[in-house]
Amino acid sequence: MAKKTTNKKSAARWLDYFALRRELKAEGPARLYLLFGEEDYLRESFLGELRAACLPEGDDGFAYHRFDAAQPGVRAVAEAVNALPFTTERTLVELRGFDLNHCRDAEAEELIKLVADIPDYCTVAIVLGTGVEPDMRLKAVKAVAAAGKAACFTPQGQGQLTNWIQKRFAALGKRIGPEACMELVFTSGELMNGLIPEIAKLASGTEGEEVTAADVRRLASPIPEAQAFKLADCLAARDFNGAARLLSELLASDTEPITALAAIGGNMRRLYAARVAVDEGLGREFVEKLYNIRYSRITDELMSAARRLTRAYLARAVELCAETDYRMKSSPAGDRELLAELLIRLSAA
Repeated sequence: MAKKTTNKKSAARWLDYFALRRELKAEGPARLYLLFGEEDYLRESFLGELRAACLPEGDDGFAYHRFDAAQPGVRAVAEAVNALPFTTERTLVELRGFDLNHCRDAEAEELIKLVADIPDYCTVAIVLGTGVEPDMRLKAVKAVAAAGKAACFTPQGQGQLTNWIQKRFAALGKRIGPEACMELVFTSGELMNGLIPEIAKLASGTEGEEVTAADVRRLASPIPEAQAFKLADCLAARDFNGAARLLSELLASDTEPITALAAIGGNMRRLYAARVAVDEGLGREFVEKLYNIRYSRITDELMSAARRLTRAYLARAVELCAETDYRMKSSPAGDRELLAELLIRLSAA
């Protein structure tokens, strides 16, 4: 299920994975990169290409420096940045999981000075935590973005992701059509690292050369958002036993109650928006733009489900989810019990 991943006000300034690769091939490594976004697979793919470009003959033990810390200390980073190459032409410094948005005042000033004076022989890659966006209101963030190349790694569009899924299956000796690809994205999510084990499972667990949508429904592991969608379908059909079963399955899959609630609440909000779009004649584009939905199958399911639920019911469902969220964060009551209570109240609404 699609998620919003980046600030619309600043999205236009970010490079994407493909633009970043093109510039790397055409211009060689830049001195500074700011990398962030949800799509870890593409980010790691680019970092691998960047390492190969910076250190074509490999690391000699002195050329590659990696810091895995939210606050590694700018002075330690500066020492690595300014260290001269030994047997290589360039050096590469990676800051993994760097909490740029919470860089302390003194550290922020040191960082601003550092990124303004990176040696020609050094490339610095600042990698934010998965899903963390740079806060462009902050002076240090602005300085980093201005001094280098900033890229947001977002889930791929429908055509690109379908093509990638088909290539992964082909490498395993299987075929899969576009409809089954979208069934897989709907069920197991749009992030590539999450899809890789599901593709392997489907390739090994099916007979014949082609993987079908039915195979996906039978074998693929659903993400919480997909389970939440099915739960809403059960509520629309007044199938309360089915809804209870889905909630039990969701919690049995090691999903934390707060995560399950976030999935249920998020889905109810999307369904409410879809119902508004139906009632007001706004069209599916309204929902796609509001929630940055990239895949037609997801919009199809949302619009169809919204037509089976009233606007009043969905407004009440959103309220109940928000109330449960507040109680989970402030009440001594057990989270699982609160989720069970939410399901009862959703069934009676």
